[in-house]
Amino acid sequence: MSITTLAINIAAPLPKLESFERYLFIGPHPDDIEIGAGATAAKLVSAGKNVAFLCCIDGRYGSNTAAPEELIPIRQAEAKASAAALGVTDIRFLPFCDGGFYEPDELKSAIAKVVGEFKPDVIFCPDPQVRSECHPDHLNVGRAASEIAYFAPYEGIMQRRGAAPAPVKAIAYYMTASPNRCIKTSKELLKRQLSAIFDCHKSQFPDGSAEGRAIAMYLRIRSLDFGLRIFSLHAEGFRMLDTLRMHCLPEAGR
Repeated sequence: MSITTLAINIAAPLPKLESFERYLFIGPHPDDIEIGAGATAAKLVSAGKNVAFLCCIDGRYGSNTAAPEELIPIRQAEAKASAAALGVTDIRFLPFCDGGFYEPDELKSAIAKVVGEFKPDVIFCPDPQVRSECHPDHLNVGRAASEIAYFAPYEGIMQRRGAAPAPVKAIAYYMTASPNRCIKTSKELLKRQLSAIFDCHKSQFPDGSAEGRAIAMYLRIRSLDFGLRIFSLHAEGFRMLDTLRMHCLPEAGR
């Protein structure tokens, strides 16, 4: 850690990620939120927080189990069931086509409208700065959510996107390689997360699929890995930025 980073963290420490009241989890496709932050979402709901899910991309090409247009409502139904398994009843969908077939600026405006309606304190989304990420939907959603998180309090800018302002105070990136905050979970929360994924998203993870087994193993290992970092058995890790760290201070995001 550099002297500059240390000084910033001492002078203006990050707030606790669990200290807010309203959380909007933004996912590219149905199942991404659950994979990236399902245990945390369940914990926040159990703590009485206001939690909403937003799925931005329709996932029509995510499986060969049905024709693309037929798969869209299947995946939405799976997402609703999965969210309910985590205790989330507010789940919203945007109509953008899987595979990056949309205009990124239209995606930003659509996300802005949901942010203006729900008015979250914290936005969760995939980290768009992961060097290994190749999926355009993950990158586009992460970038769009980042921009809207920063501009959300600016009424004039939000109005230009047809949206109301929102008091967003922080963004938390899941599926990140550079976590700076870990949220303690538990064996039970991990079990709920795995159930929400593999018992609900059957079009993506049929029973006994090799991919499903690999992801389940990864999530268990990741939960233990992050847990050890905070002297717990289980945790999820995020790269968190508050409003100070979203702009002009590159060292502060570490």
